[in-house]
Amino acid sequence: MGADLGVSSSSRLGEQIRQQAQKLGFDLVGIIPANPPKLIQRYEQWLQNGYAGEMDYLHRHLPLKRDPKTVLAEARSIIVMGMNYYTIEPDPARKVDPTRGQISRYAWGDDYHDVIRKKLKRLTRVIEKVTRQETTNRVFVDSGPILERGYAQTAELGWIGKNTNLINWKRGSWYFLSEILINLDLSVETPPLRGDCGSCTLCIEACPTDAIVAPNQVDSRRCISYLTIELKGAIPLDLRPGLGNLIFGCDICQEVCPWNSKSKPTAIEAFRPRKENLLPKLDSLLQMTQVDFDQRFKGSPIKRAKRRGFLRNVAVAMGNARDPDTVPVLSQAMTDEEPLVRQHAAWALGQINNCQAKDALMHRLPIEENPAVKAEIKSAL
Repeated sequence: MGADLGVSSSSRLGEQIRQQAQKLGFDLVGIIPANPPKLIQRYEQWLQNGYAGEMDYLHRHLPLKRDPKTVLAEARSIIVMGMNYYTIEPDPARKVDPTRGQISRYAWGDDYHDVIRKKLKRLTRVIEKVTRQETTNRVFVDSGPILERGYAQTAELGWIGKNTNLINWKRGSWYFLSEILINLDLSVETPPLRGDCGSCTLCIEACPTDAIVAPNQVDSRRCISYLTIELKGAIPLDLRPGLGNLIFGCDICQEVCPWNSKSKPTAIEAFRPRKENLLPKLDSLLQMTQVDFDQRFKGSPIKRAKRRGFLRNVAVAMGNARDPDTVPVLSQAMTDEEPLVRQHAAWALGQINNCQAKDALMHRLPIEENPAVKAEIKSAL
C-alpha cells in the first residue's frame, strides 16, 4: 500500500527530498505522480518505424514502459533527477587530429551507472530516515524499462530537443537521468519550464550520418552512438566515413546546441576524465589484447562495446585517417582472433590503398577463412 501523507505533508517531504538529492549531486530534481508516460504513443511509433535497430530489448520492454505500476505495483510517485557530467575539453584543438580517437564525454570517467546507483540507494535510505518508515522502491539509471526523458519533461526538468536530448534552459543537456519509483504520495513545486528549440536546426545539420531524420526523431541505425556501442556486427559501409575519428559514442549534436553554452563543469569527481580516455592514439588502441582492454577500461562505460566492438571502431577511424604510417599496425590486426576486427582492418587498409596496404591484403586473402572478412578483403582490393 502507498503512504498517503496529505497535501501539505506531501509537499514538505518532497521539498526535503529535493534538498537531500541536491546535496548528493543531483542538479535537477522533480517529483511527479506514477502515471503512464505521456509520450508512450510517440515511442511506440518510433519502434514501429524500425528506428531502434538491433536493440531488441526495447521491444521487449515496451509492455513495462506503458505504465510504471507494471514495474512496481505499489508506485505512487516518481522522483526524476538529472546529474551533470559536463567536463571541459582540455585541448580542443587536438580533436581534429585524425590519428587520435574521440570518446564521448560521458565515458571519460567512471561508469555513471555505478556512481549514480549508489547515490540513489543512499537517497532512498535518507527518505526512510525522514519518514521513519520502510518504503517500497526501485531505482533506475538509464537501464530500466521507463521512459526517462518523457518523465523528466513532465517533471519540467527540461524539454526534449530536436536531437531528442533533454535540454534545461539554464544548464543545457549534459545530464544523466535517473529515477526512483516509490510508494509514497509526494509532490514538489518546480519552476515553470522555459525555453525551446525554436527554429534552430544546428543539431540536424551537424549530424555527419544524418541520423536526426526529423525534429525529435533519431534513427538509431544511423546514429554514431548506436553504431559504435549498440551495434554488434559490421558497421554499414556507407556510414563508416561519417564516423571520422569517433570511436565510442558521439557528442556532436550536444556540442553545437546553443543551450549548452551555459553548461558548467560537474562537481562529481568520478566523472572527471581519465587521462587515457582523452584523445588516445588510434594505433596504440588497435594493439590492445583482451587483458589490456579489461585493465584499461575497468569501471568504465567503454567496456559495453567489448574489445571486438571497440577495436572495430578504432579500425574504422584509422581508415578514415588514411595514415600510411599505420599500415603495419593494421596488417597485424588482420591476424586478430576476432573476425569483426579483421574485417574492419581490411576496410581501413583499403582506404589507405598504397602498395604496402595492398600487399597486406593480398597476403591475408588466401588464408582467410571467414566469408565476411574475405569479402571485405576483396572489396578493399
